[in-house]
Amino acid sequence: MSRLSASSLLDQPEQPSVASAPSHHATTQYIQRGTPQFIRVTLALFSAGLATFALLYCVQPILPLLSQEFAVSPATSSLSLSVSTALLAFGLLITGPLSDAIGRKSVMVTALMLAALCTLISATMTSWHGILLMRALTGLALSGVAAVGMTYLSEEIHPGFIAFSMGLYISGNSIGGMSGRLISGVIADFFSWRAAIATIGCFALASALMFWKILPPSRHFRPTSLRPKNLLINFRLHWRDPGLPLLFAEGFLLMGAFVTLFNYIGYRLVSPPWSLNQAIVGLLSVVYLTGTWSSPKAGAMTAVFGRGRVMLFSTGVMLAGLLLTLFSSLWLILGGMMLFSAGFFAAHSVASGWIGPRAKRAKGQASSLYLFSYYLGSSLAGTAGGLFWHRFGWPGITLFISTLLIIALYIGKQLKNRAV
Repeated sequence: MSRLSASSLLDQPEQPSVASAPSHHATTQYIQRGTPQFIRVTLALFSAGLATFALLYCVQPILPLLSQEFAVSPATSSLSLSVSTALLAFGLLITGPLSDAIGRKSVMVTALMLAALCTLISATMTSWHGILLMRALTGLALSGVAAVGMTYLSEEIHPGFIAFSMGLYISGNSIGGMSGRLISGVIADFFSWRAAIATIGCFALASALMFWKILPPSRHFRPTSLRPKNLLINFRLHWRDPGLPLLFAEGFLLMGAFVTLFNYIGYRLVSPPWSLNQAIVGLLSVVYLTGTWSSPKAGAMTAVFGRGRVMLFSTGVMLAGLLLTLFSSLWLILGGMMLFSAGFFAAHSVASGWIGPRAKRAKGQASSLYLFSYYLGSSLAGTAGGLFWHRFGWPGITLFISTLLIIALYIGKQLKNRAV
C-alpha cells in the first residue's frame, strides 16, 4: 500500500492533490472527512481526549481546598497534579511501544477504564499519601490513551485530513480540561471535593464505554517487535532526526507554561482584592473553550501558512495573554487567560500533528517521546512554579512562564528555518 513520504508531508500543504495523494485504491483505505467512519473516529477520540484531560486536571481548581484539608503548602498541593503527569510521562515510554506491538484500540480502552476506576478510589482516600498514590496510578493508566490517540489518527486518517482531525482531537482535550475543572470546582463548592472527584470518575467510565463501542478497529496497524534492541534502534533514530527533538522540547516548554499558569491563578483569584469563591474559580475554566476553536483552526491554517509560522504565532499569542494577567482588572485577567489558552491549544495541535508525518518508523514510540516531554514539562514546571509563587507572587509566575515561552519561540524559529 503506497503512502506519502514524511518529507512530502512536511514540505507540502496538507490538502489532497493529484500530485501528492496516494493512488485511488490506497486512498480509499484511509478514513476520509465526511464519511461515517470519520464521524465515529472523531466522536470516539474526542470523548477519549475529553475524559483524559478531565481526569488529569480535575484537581487543579481544588488545590486550595486540598491545601486546607491536608495542611500542605501550595507547592505540595500541586503534587496531586504533578505526580499524575510525571507518571503519565514515564508510562508513555512503555505504552507507546506496547501499542506498536499489540494494537491501538485495546490499549486505549483498557487504560481509560483503569484511570476512571483509580479516580473513583481516590475520592475515598483519607490520607495525603493515599491521594498521591491514586493520582499517580491514574496518570500511569492515562499514558495508554495519550500515547496512542495521535498515533491512531496518523495511521487511519487520510494524510490530507490529519491536521484537521488532530485539531478536533486536541479540542476534545481542551473541553475535557475545562469540564474537569468546571465540574470539580462547582461541585466542590456546593458539596465537597470528594463528591467532585467521584463525579469525574463516573463521567470518565461512561466515556470509556462509549469509546470502546464506537471506535473503528485499526486497518493500517502493523505490529512490531518489543525486543529491546528494536526499541533502542527506533529511539536513537528519533533523536537523530533534525526535527523531532525540537518538537519534543516544544512540548515540554508549552505544557510547562500552560500548567503553571492554571495551577496558581486560582490561588491568586481567591485572595484579595478579588476574593472569588471556589465555584467562580472553577467557572473560569470556560476559557478552555477558546482551545476548541483554535486547535482545529490552527490545523487548517498550516495548509496555508506552514506549520512553523502557525506555531510561532500561537506561541506569541500565549505570551500576549500572559502579560494581560499582570493587570488588576478581572476582565483583563480573564481576557489574558482566554488568549493564553487559545494560543496553547493551537501550538500544541501543530506540534503534535507534526510528529506522525515526521517519524519515519515506530510512530507510537515517537508520539510517546513527544508526550513524555510534554507531561514532564507539566510535572516539573508546574511544581517549580510554586516556588516562584511563594517567593515573588504573580510577577514571579509571569517571569517564569515568560522565560519558557521565549525559549519556545526560539525553538519554533529553528523549526521554521529548517523547514522540517
